[in-house]
Formats: sequence, C-alpha cells, structure tokens
Amino acid sequence: MKVPFLDLQTPHRELWPEIQKEFEKAFHDAAFVGGPHVTAFEEEFASFCDTSACASVNSGTDAIRLALLAMGIGPGDEVICPSHTFIATSEAISQTGAKPVFADIEPVTYTIDPACVERLISSRTKAIVPVHLYGQCADMDHLLDLAKKHNLLVLEDACQAHGATYKGRKAGSMGHAAAFSFYPGKNLGACGEAGAVTSNDPQIVAKVKMLRDHGQRTKYYHDVEGYNARMDALQAIVLRAKLKKLPAWNSARQQAAQYYRQRLAVSSKITLPAVPQYNEHVYHLFVILVENRDKVQKELADRGIGTGLHYPLPLHLQKAYAHMGHKVGDFPITERVARTLLSLPMFPTLTKEQIDYVCDALLEIVEASA
Repeated sequence: MKVPFLDLQTPHRELWPEIQKEFEKAFHDAAFVGGPHVTAFEEEFASFCDTSACASVNSGTDAIRLALLAMGIGPGDEVICPSHTFIATSEAISQTGAKPVFADIEPVTYTIDPACVERLISSRTKAIVPVHLYGQCADMDHLLDLAKKHNLLVLEDACQAHGATYKGRKAGSMGHAAAFSFYPGKNLGACGEAGAVTSNDPQIVAKVKMLRDHGQRTKYYHDVEGYNARMDALQAIVLRAKLKKLPAWNSARQQAAQYYRQRLAVSSKITLPAVPQYNEHVYHLFVILVENRDKVQKELADRGIGTGLHYPLPLHLQKAYAHMGHKVGDFPITERVARTLLSLPMFPTLTKEQIDYVCDALLEIVEASA
C-alpha cells in the first residue's frame, strides 16, 4: 500500500462540476481580477470567521505583510513572533521595515509562549504575531492581556487554522487583524496562491484593500504607493466552492486524528499532539515527536508512506537570520521540537485502512529502534 502525505486530487474531482460551471461563466464574461466572485468570497469568509470584514489578497505571506502595514508597522518597530513557524511569518515582518524578534514555544501546544513574549517586550515592540500552528490556536487570552498592558497590536497568523476555535472564538476573530493562506494544501486551499486578511476594524481592511491594489481607492488615484497583491476571480470561485465543504472536511480531519490517537497511544516513544480543552484543533497537520526522526521518516518512505517536516530548522538558526546572532540553545523547546517532529499523512479522505497501515509501520519502526 502507498499512503500519500496529502491528497489534493479527490476533493477537486468531487467539486469539478460546480467549479467548471463557474469557470465557464468567468471566461465568458472575461471577469478575471476582482469582480462579484471575489467580493462574495470576502463576505462569506468574513462570516465564516465571525468577523465584520475580509480583504482577499494573493498569498498568505502578503496577507501578513499588508495587514502589518495597514496596522502602521514599519521601520524601527519590533514585532514578536515564534521561531517555530514557516519563514513567511518573519519575512513579512521584515518586508515592512520592522524587525522580527523570535520567541520560544510552549512545550505542549508548540505555539508561541506568552511568558517568553513578555520577556522580549521592549520600548520598540509594536506588535505580536502569534501563529495558530498545525491547526490549533495559540494562548490568545494571555497574549491579548499582554498586548493591552503594553499597548501592542496583535496580528493572528491563522494560515494553518481555518475554522479552529479558542474558547469558542474563531481563529481570525480575536486579534486586531488576522492573516490566512489559501495555499493548495491548506484546509481551505485554492488552486494556486491566495490569501486573506480578516478584521473587525473596517479601517484595517480598507487599508489592506488599498495597498493590495497599487495604493488606490479609486482607479488611477493613488493615496500611497502600494502593491499588486490582488486575488484573481478563478481562485475565488474555487474557494467559494470549497468553503461550503470546509466544516465537513475539518470534521473528517478530526476523526482521522482521533483514530491516530487510539492507534498510537500504546507507544511511549511517540509524543502525540496535545490539545487544551479550550481549543478545537482542525488538524491542518498531524505532528508527532519521535526520536531518530530522520531514520523513522526514511523507513516510512521505504514502505510507501509520505510524511513531512514542519519545521526542521528553527528560524533563529536559519542562515537568513545569522545577522541576529542567535545560537543553538537560545530557544530549547523550539529546537527540541524541530529535531524530533514528524508530520503524518492528514487529509479529509484519509481512510482507517490507510491510518492502520501508517500506524502499524510506525509502531514497528519505533519499537525496533529501541
């Protein structure tokens, strides 16, 4: 048997009749950038996230960058984010002219540690970017309290958390704004690059919409220099079709995760994802910790099982950030997780038979490596 890390073919085949019909209309009308599908998606996604407004953009990275710019972040500012995340989080901060300041993560959820954040706050700190990692939210109450105490802005990086909740509140609805990615492999994925900013602050959303379109509110009248960062109509068509399926797909991921837990709980050599009672995890990824990770991954691959590494080298140790002077040992929890993490196959159509095959192989491999 072969078990892929991700299955993008099945959902697209299922939705193709609906998507094809709308594609044909878009081609007939020559409506490719902006237009009714983009506007409708923004309204539908804002409603899904329990926010008042949404601005679509062309990627999750630009969602972070434009949201920060719209919030007034720029040169001379510091923005705190976790070291354990994809570089899009930190590079978007740098691209505003601000400085990313890395923080360690909590040992259980692997999301940013509020206690570490508090130690890092300086007179130059202007914002915190918590990452809702792997499909569950960071500890938002503590972070929002810190932000209020120090007069800081909070931008949720919700690029992996479409539909996740924290104490009943939707990812994307708790900070001053939030950024989402619709990269194809995400719980809600486009057929290409796309992203969005959500907020309950209409001024932030209006500023993002201006920045994404060359700084213009009205065509050819530019308030500022902006960017070309618009979502195209074809991606909006795909996302509107998929958004209707997202709750069911998230539920299927949760069921798959529960079955993984049942099968793998017998081994003390595998650390399973921990989910606080106040979080609803939507399992963008199912990430375990295991010693001899590289050996385990290779042996799984030899048996036809796809896996992923999210993320094997922390940002503070990347060559891109060597100028910051960090060294091994600066963020011990992040470094331990990076050394031992392994992402198992996870997608809505994952079957029990496939999970059994993965678990049987994984248990055999880790027990043999004792």
